[in-house]
Amino acid sequence: MHLSLPSRIAAAGSAALLLALAGPLAASAHVSVDPAQAEAGGYSQLTFRVPNERDDAGTVRLAVSLPADTPFASVSYEPVPGWTTSVVTTELPEPVEVNGNQLTEAVTSIVWEADAGGRIEPGQFLTFPISVGPVPEVGSVALPATQTYSNGEVVEWAGDEDADLPAPVLYVGDEPAGHGHSGGEGDDPADTADTASVSSTGGTTPDDGLARGLGIIGLALGALALVLAAFSLMRNRRT
Repeated sequence: MHLSLPSRIAAAGSAALLLALAGPLAASAHVSVDPAQAEAGGYSQLTFRVPNERDDAGTVRLAVSLPADTPFASVSYEPVPGWTTSVVTTELPEPVEVNGNQLTEAVTSIVWEADAGGRIEPGQFLTFPISVGPVPEVGSVALPATQTYSNGEVVEWAGDEDADLPAPVLYVGDEPAGHGHSGGEGDDPADTADTASVSSTGGTTPDDGLARGLGIIGLALGALALVLAAFSLMRNRRT
């Protein structure tokens, strides 16, 4: 089937608009932590951003692993409406000294489970805040996350930075080049424990920058194509 010039231009514009919308969604669809940087020795409020990546299922469970070799002496969470939170404490293989204290056990994971009938719906995301400290004097702390869907699918966000399923990472001290998060610490873990406020995430990641660039280009191409199609249609009518 032969398409007229206006039809071809309009089709190209539609494709460009789809690219503009798909780019940001594809680039930002992963479990992440914000801020991604903290100072050693301080307390930091961390917020896990969990998007739902499936069209036919909702997210009903999130589990985040905390380090056992360099444990946090204090871990608290902010309640998330509609979700039940469980804190898992584990006995350490060997005592670990933190700020002059010997830790023999530590929180090694936090689990959020949606209450009956609740879930993160397709096209939505939810944030899960915690407070940890003191931050250990290490280069980075990996915080692997396990996301479970209502259809039983389990996604392990535990890979390295370049993997398809990267684990959220908290960088200690100077953040590596290419990461656009800003750091921040709380004064005390009690500042965020057992509060009922709703938190949202901020900051800009490299993926977000690329997504915005693709979105701007796609929208510009789409607008140009639609303008050309309109002019061509008007010219054909006059002819």
